[in-house]
Amino acid sequence: MSHHTLDARRLLCPMPVIKTQNFVATLAQGDTVDVICTDPGAKNDIPAWCRINGHEIIGMADKDNDIVITVRVDNQNN
Repeated sequence: MSHHTLDARRLLCPMPVIKTQNFVATLAQGDTVDVICTDPGAKNDIPAWCRINGHEIIGMADKDNDIVITVRVDNQNN
């Protein structure tokens, strides 16, 4: 299992979710990724996408002007 970082800063909806979806598709089950974004809508959009696709949000934090959403990948549902 590996940990990754995805920079989705300065992107507006729906791009943070699309970038997350495309990045997660390249990862293995159990991998985690910190999605760093600035669009406040991502706080709702990425967790909703995870629920639909069977991935898990394991953390969400505001750091300075960034939002960091940590996702655990479950590719069994893809």
